[in-house]
Amino acid sequence: MRHLLFVFCFAALMVCGQTRKVAVTIDDLPRGGDFFGRDFESVRAVTVKLLDELRGVPVIGFVNAGRAQEMGQGGLQEILRVWVDHGAELGNHTWSHPNLDDVSLEDYEANIVRGEPAIEKAIGRKPLYFRHPFLHAGPDREKKDGLKVFLKEHGYTVAPVTLDNSDWMFAAVYGHALKVGDAALAKKVRAAYVPYMESITAFFEARSVEVTGHEVAQTLLIHVSQLNADAMPDLLAMFRRRGYRFVSLAEALKDPAYQLPDEYVGRGGFSWIHRWSMTKGMPNKGEPNEPAWIDAEFGKLPK
Repeated sequence: MRHLLFVFCFAALMVCGQTRKVAVTIDDLPRGGDFFGRDFESVRAVTVKLLDELRGVPVIGFVNAGRAQEMGQGGLQEILRVWVDHGAELGNHTWSHPNLDDVSLEDYEANIVRGEPAIEKAIGRKPLYFRHPFLHAGPDREKKDGLKVFLKEHGYTVAPVTLDNSDWMFAAVYGHALKVGDAALAKKVRAAYVPYMESITAFFEARSVEVTGHEVAQTLLIHVSQLNADAMPDLLAMFRRRGYRFVSLAEALKDPAYQLPDEYVGRGGFSWIHRWSMTKGMPNKGEPNEPAWIDAEFGKLPK
């Protein structure tokens, strides 16, 4: 009996030792499109709340310096200082979030360069990581390869995403509901958000094994929004319950999966796990969609 108990405990420890990893990456600093103000006080309030909930969690924020016009560059620097004081890394998400599919490569590259000074001022050096807006990496081979060369020459490491999701749709509906005083809708969105995110996580856990042969160190993409500030404790609890340890982007990228070739060329923007599967010629398998009612509510929002 003691021998069986020892074997059981040892097996449990081995399972517990196989800790999953996830890097939290946050786009659209200083704030994403959740229908709340982009004035300094509004942005500072959501930033402080979001980062307070992320205390002790490695995080990287990707900056669109051109989206801080209502605050001015001084206001942007104060917001970025909140991120730096938290211990966050900051990366370049371009100046104004252009779509590579719709602009010239030259204009896109100039937009990347234009976004650098504000980040350099905040962190005291050039940013190390670049995140493609919309996860669009090149609609054709010429653009994709040209941008790849540009990023390498400018010292950037691309920040991939494996846990791609529609958090921005939930955030927009939630933010609008709060703005117009629809407490019932805001509550409904909040209740549905983390279960949806868990369905995304479960899908990409399994799909990563199918595509790479192991569960990869995941990279989570979310945005600066009131929803993520309010729901962050529950979101973090979901990951912990599933056995995740929060790691830096640099540590996540040590997973050999991130060295797999990505030969996808096209106008889509989606998880790198899909890109790797397409490169391997595997049949497509898509992640769960957001609930139909979220899609319907999002469609009603003022444009």
